[in-house]
Amino acid sequence: MKMISNFLNRPNFRCRLVMAGAMLAVCTSFAQAHQEAAALASVPNPLADKVRAANSRFLDVKAATSEGYAPIPCASGITGGAMGIHYVNGGYLKDDKIDIARPEAVMYEPMADGTLQLVAVEYITSKGPASLDGQLFNFNSAPNRYGLGEFYELHVWAWKGNPTGIFADMNPKVSCEHTMAPSQ
Repeated sequence: MKMISNFLNRPNFRCRLVMAGAMLAVCTSFAQAHQEAAALASVPNPLADKVRAANSRFLDVKAATSEGYAPIPCASGITGGAMGIHYVNGGYLKDDKIDIARPEAVMYEPMADGTLQLVAVEYITSKGPASLDGQLFNFNSAPNRYGLGEFYELHVWAWKGNPTGIFADMNPKVSCEHTMAPSQ
């Protein structure tokens, strides 16, 4: 018994015990936060399901270009994540109509093998407040980083889970790392 008492009264043991408890609490919190984010990203969303059904033709980027979409540079976030390469349809952008099957932009992530993977679509209008199937758009005031007048936009991450939300602007799981430099 005296041996156990001596062991427990050592200053290093108490310090190590407190540190181990603190580390366990921190690791448990991180694990729970990760599980909650993963669960949110995998929750079915009726609007995302409708968007996917209406726009799966864009899985091949050739469908986007054949419908008049043109690429603009890959958009990365200042705090991490990205939106990817937007293929924008100028006609749809100008008409201010919101049609689930005619997004103003189709978004692709550049992959290491040079292919583009469809990750999301974006609906844009200058008329608002705007909504699609009950989901409100985000308002962007002018001036903005795009050089546009004020507008409303809605990203729908229908093909790649987004831990920050299905309708968030940036996706921390998307990267512009493999964007090809334009050929000269």
